[in-house]
Amino acid sequence: MDRIIFGVLSQLNKLLLPRISKKQDLTRLKKWEQAIVGWRMWVTYRHLDAQQEKRAS
Repeated sequence: MDRIIFGVLSQLNKLLLPRISKKQDLTRLKKWEQAIVGWRMWVTYRHLDAQQEKRAS
């Protein structure tokens, strides 16, 4: 179930959120840009963990 939820969230991130990681210096991001990067990373890691759990089962 987690795999499906985080897969959908990952696809929505790709479609809706801006790509901030292409900027040269990530240390100079505004707070809202940092929040977007953090959200995308969290969803990506959770999605990858759910996929790994599915394969291990």
